[in-house]
Formats: sequence, C-alpha cells, structure tokens
Amino acid sequence: MKHAPASDAVPLSGLLEALRDAIHRGRRQALRAVDVAQVSTCWEVGRHIVEFEQGGASRATYGQKLLPRLAEALSREFGKGFDVSNLRHMRGFFLSFPIRDALRRELSWTHYRMLLRVGDPQARRWYMTEAASQNWSSRVLDRQIDTLYYERRLLGSDPVVSTSESVPPARGSAPKPRDFVRDPVMLEFLGLPGSGRLLESSLEQALMDKLQSFLLELGQGFAFVARQQRVSTDFQDFYIDLVFYNYLLKCFVLIDLKTGRLTHQDIGQMDMYVRMYDELRRGPADNPTVGILLCDQKDLSVARYSILKGSEQIFASQYRLVLPSEDELREAIEQERAAWEEIEPLARKSFPRET
Repeated sequence: MKHAPASDAVPLSGLLEALRDAIHRGRRQALRAVDVAQVSTCWEVGRHIVEFEQGGASRATYGQKLLPRLAEALSREFGKGFDVSNLRHMRGFFLSFPIRDALRRELSWTHYRMLLRVGDPQARRWYMTEAASQNWSSRVLDRQIDTLYYERRLLGSDPVVSTSESVPPARGSAPKPRDFVRDPVMLEFLGLPGSGRLLESSLEQALMDKLQSFLLELGQGFAFVARQQRVSTDFQDFYIDLVFYNYLLKCFVLIDLKTGRLTHQDIGQMDMYVRMYDELRRGPADNPTVGILLCDQKDLSVARYSILKGSEQIFASQYRLVLPSEDELREAIEQERAAWEEIEPLARKSFPRET
C-alpha cells in the first residue's frame, strides 16, 4: 500500500484550519440567530400581555393573577423561561422598547433584562447603543450600570450645566477631551483596600495587572502606550506614570497617579508634562496632549482656582477603590455637581472672562 507523501501534511493542515474557522463562525452565527430570535419572542410575548391588559374593564378582573396563570400554563407546555419573573420582564421590555425596529440585534435577552433596571429612558437608550457598538458583554453592561457610567459621563462633560443639557455628543460630531474623563473613576476591580495609605507604585502596578478593565473604565478609544515613560530636558529626566493614546481624540493621554489630596504642585507638574510631551513626543497628525490627574481626594477650590479652570487639556478625577451603593454613588455625583455650581459664580466674579 502506498502512503501519501509527507508533503501532504502541509496542505491538510491548512485545510483543517480553514474548516475550524468555518465551523466556529457557523456556531457563532447560530448562537447569534438564537439570541435574535429569543429577543424577538420576548418582545412579542410582552406585547401580547400589555395589549391584553389594555383590553378594557373585563380584562381587569384578572388583576395580579394574570402573570401567575400564564406562567403556570406556559411553563407546563414550553418548560423553563416563562416563570412569573421572566414574564414580568417581557412585559416591561415591551413597555420600555415599544418600537421593535429600534432594538439592537447585537444584544441578547440578558442585556435587555439588565437595561430594564435603568429608569431614565435617555440613559437606557444610551446604554443600549453603547453596549451594541462597543460589544459589551452582559457582565460589562451590568458593571457600567452599577457604577452609573452614564451619569459620570454627563458630569465629566460639563459639571455646571443641567442633566438635560449635558447629553453625550451625537455620533459623527467631533469628540472633546472632557467627554472622555470619568469622575469618579471606579477601580473596585483592583481588589485593593479602600482605607489606609496606598503607595502610588502599588496603585500603578495594580492598574497594569488589570489593564483591560482599566481601559474599559477610562472609556472609548484608549490604547496603552507606556508606563513610567521618560521625557528629558537638557538637564533633567522626568517619568510619567501612565501614557495612553486615544484614537478617537487622536492624542496622547498622560495619567499621573496621586494617592493623597490634589495640590497645586501636582497640577503644575502635569501642566509641565503636557507641555513637554507636546513639544517632544507629539506628532504632526496628533491633537494636543491631554493630562489626567487621578487622585484619591480632590480639592475643588484648588481645581477651580488653577489652570484646571476652563482647561480643555488637563483634568482632575477622583478614583474610588470600593464600589459604593447606587444611592451613595448618585449622591456623590450630585454633591460634586452642586459644589461646582456653588463655586462657579465666585470664580466668574474673581476671574472675569475677557471679552
């Protein structure tokens, strides 16, 4: 019996690789089709329930017994997935997303169940769009909602305008550095203690160990460049804690870690870093460098009566190592906004803008 020559192993290897890719791709498409079908079915079930409830006084006699009766009958016929809790979610799904064509096919039923937790319709739509366009897993979406990602984004956009005015920029419009700065920055994924003195080197190392999660928390378009990057003058070397590049802003982003309260010396140092980076590292196609002071405690007076006031390139953000409750986080955001609104008139009086 003749055996195939050894050289056949090369094309066979290529064929197997191609087949593996085709099989994996087919399975992903099948799972995606199942997700789309499940979302459509849940929406239809919710629609029928709502329309039945709206059928008039005769239907009202069913009252709260409607969902338990439906759950019992559907579970007996179709198995799991139609208990009272899920039927209630399907009903809420239709009420929250009454236009089926507005749904994003990239999202699963698990995504939409999480979106139902968001009470603000505008925030809910934003989370839906971001989860689809940024390919967030359901776990990532859950964290973003828990950490009030949308509200923190609004606060970063402009802390002295109202929520109704401070909306995320429309797609296609030019992004601004301020829109990419979170405040506070939630670093609970590091697993570091929330009390006691923390060394900046320990915080830096922890961020490197969980770089992917940190990039997600920073926002869209960030890519890691360097850690402790050296920039030198004729007589002295300086080391920048973390350097990123944002391909949406088309600029370098410098992060200086501070484990204590923000000082005017910290602000002056970051201003120097940004100016040096613009001169020594910034390319002709890059936009001006952005500097972020990531600190344990912010002093709003120092921030407001310094170069941070009105700056488009240098910002200060507070980090939190322990995830507070939603009420605590929402209260902190509102306090931050109120503090800015209180200081703003004083700043304008002390430092009137030139006309």
